[in-house]
Amino acid sequence: MDAHSHAEAEAQSVLLSLLGEGASLVAHEPSGGGRRHPDFVVKAARTFVVEVKAAATASSVASAARQALEAGASVQDAVPLLAVPFMGPVGRRICDQLGVGWFDLSGNAHIVAPGVRILVEGKKNRYAARGRPADPFAPRSSRIARWFLMNPAEHVTQRKLARATGLGEGFVSRLVGRLREGYLGRDDQGALFLREPELFLAAWREAYDFSRHVVRAGFVAARSGDALLRFTADVLGEAGYAATGLAAAWALTGFAAFRLVTLYLPAPPSPELLGKLGFHDEPRGANLWLVTPNDMGVFHGAGIRDGIRCVHPVQAYLDLKAQPERAPEAAERLRTELPGIARRV
Repeated sequence: MDAHSHAEAEAQSVLLSLLGEGASLVAHEPSGGGRRHPDFVVKAARTFVVEVKAAATASSVASAARQALEAGASVQDAVPLLAVPFMGPVGRRICDQLGVGWFDLSGNAHIVAPGVRILVEGKKNRYAARGRPADPFAPRSSRIARWFLMNPAEHVTQRKLARATGLGEGFVSRLVGRLREGYLGRDDQGALFLREPELFLAAWREAYDFSRHVVRAGFVAARSGDALLRFTADVLGEAGYAATGLAAAWALTGFAAFRLVTLYLPAPPSPELLGKLGFHDEPRGANLWLVTPNDMGVFHGAGIRDGIRCVHPVQAYLDLKAQPERAPEAAERLRTELPGIARRV
C-alpha cells in the first residue's frame, strides 16, 4: 500500500469516528464533464466529500483544498473536507479562507456545516519525522527561499541560483529537489520558478525561528526609537549593519512609532563598539537588540532607505514574528507591499 492509500484508509477511519453512529462510507462514481471526484465520500447528517494528502505543506494544502471544493461541486449539498497527517497553522488559515473543513490523522478537526460542528484542538503531531528532517528554511538553505521571494516572478537555472546565493551547485540541486515537492516548478526550458509566492512566504514564516540568531539585548539612552536608530546607524556605519523588525518597517513603510531597534551585525559587537553606543546589557528593559545572524544571507537584498540600511522587506517581515509592540500590524503592512506577494493567505 502506497503512502496515499495508507493515508486514505486511515482518514476514513478517523472521520467515521469523529462523525459517530450513523456515519457510513458510501460508494461514489467518477464525475462526468471533466469534474474531479473525491478520494472518498461519507454520509452522515450531511454528505462529506474528502480529499486526502499524505503531506501538509502550504502548497499541497492549498491545492487539495481547491480540489475538495471542485469535487464537492458535483455532489448535492456536499461538505468539502481535507484530510492530512497533521494540520499546521498556515494550513488551517488556508482552509479557513477557502471555506473548506479539515481534520487530521492526529485527531484535530475543524468541521462546521448546518447540523454539524466538530472542533478538536491540541492533539500532538503523531507523524513528526524522526531524526533530522530536510529543512528548506534552515539557515544556509533559506538563501534559496530568500532569493525566490525577492524575485517572485523570475525563472532561473540551478547554476545561476547557485551563483546568486553563494551556495554549491550540488547543495542547490539537492535542495531544489526537496522544494519541487510543493513549491517550485520548471518551465519548458527547464528553468525553476516559484509556484505560489504567498504560500511559500507563509510556510517560511511558520517555520522561522528568530532565536536561532545570537541576540545581545540592552539599553541605550535615547528620546525615541527613530532617534536611537539614527544614532546607532551613525556609530555603526563603518562596521556595517542592517536594520530589521520594527525599525525596518518604519524605515521602509513609515509604519508607526516604535521603541525597539533591532540591527544585524556581521560579527559580534566588540567592547569598543558597545562603549561608543553607551550600551548596557538589560534584557528586560531593552530598546536595542544587536543580532549576530546564523547565516550572512540575512544581508542579501539589503538597501538604503532615508539614510538607514535595512534588510530586504522579506527578511524584515520574518523577523517581525519575534518582535513586541505593534509587530503584527507592521508585518501585515510589509507583506501587502511586497511585489508579487500581496495576496492574503
